[in-house]
Amino acid sequence: MQAILLSSEEVAKRANLLYESKIRQKVETDGNIGKMVIIDIETGDYEVDEMGIQAARNLYAKHPYARLFGIRIGYNVAASLGGVMERVSSDFRYSN
Repeated sequence: MQAILLSSEEVAKRANLLYESKIRQKVETDGNIGKMVIIDIETGDYEVDEMGIQAARNLYAKHPYARLFGIRIGYNVAASLGGVMERVSSDFRYSN
């Protein structure tokens, strides 16, 4: 399979589009807030777990050359180094 090179911005854009259009309404529940959703941007497959590590392993097992992107459910950042992660409202939408 030939790989198409994508910038990190394009990977993020595709992941956010998939999240907003197909995934968010399924995963953004009270029990999942704060967990990671890992998205295969080429197939649209996704998995949820606490840290995203096992989810990524499961997706790589299905698609060894997957391009994965992680989103922390209910937050506008996946991680914070020295800053504060803020919870977003349920009507928050990622910008393009």
